[in-house]
Amino acid sequence: MEPLTTDPQSCEIRNKLARSDARPVEWIISPATVPYPQALAAMRARAAAIAAGEAEEAIWLLEHEPLYTAGTSSVPTDLLTNRFPVFDAGRGGQYTYHGPGQRVVYVMLDLTQRGRDIRCLVQGLEDWVVDTLAGFNVVAESRPAPRIGVWVKRPEKGVLKEDKIAAIGVRVSKWVTFHGISLNVAPDLSHYDGIVPCGITDQGVTSLEDLGQIVSMPEVDSVLRGAFERRFGPTISASEQSLLRAGLPGQGN
Repeated sequence: MEPLTTDPQSCEIRNKLARSDARPVEWIISPATVPYPQALAAMRARAAAIAAGEAEEAIWLLEHEPLYTAGTSSVPTDLLTNRFPVFDAGRGGQYTYHGPGQRVVYVMLDLTQRGRDIRCLVQGLEDWVVDTLAGFNVVAESRPAPRIGVWVKRPEKGVLKEDKIAAIGVRVSKWVTFHGISLNVAPDLSHYDGIVPCGITDQGVTSLEDLGQIVSMPEVDSVLRGAFERRFGPTISASEQSLLRAGLPGQGN
């Protein structure tokens, strides 16, 4: 890969993550839970097609049944139970949880059109979530590595206590991204007890519901979309079939 940009001010350029041609990104929402292996296959196929110039960029919003995923930096001892299926995700990061009530957003973007800067991409994804949460009156912040993700201060739990409300985990191949973010809307937070989330032992996890914000998934999706467009550029609604045909077994090409 080309060297990553090291200038800490580079992401402050307003339109760095937006395409210069303003070509819209397909915005895809799956109405039912999607099995993780099928989602992974579809996402990989779409990313390869984008890299080959055969498909449009896409943002895919979905939910999974309860499961744990292991990133490339996972430590075996951080898996505390086999309560749910465990999948090798192939993304960066460590163990995380996915399940109903959590909005998973798979991000398939062509970085050759968006600055070729992975650090800026990660910052952009974090800022996207922070902007979204602000739309629900939740003050959230990102943190320096290794605490990638989005956090909410919880002073009622103790001095310097914070809870993680969104995880970020991406992979880049041929300058096309896949995997993305997971935002806790109203999941069963006890399901996190089976792992050390992202390898962090001294802080907790939270959700919009846990913070007293009772909102529907369509409401979250609407705010996510507006916040994405302000930072990354326009979107266009598309059917999930454009992804299913590309990557799911038995769907054809």
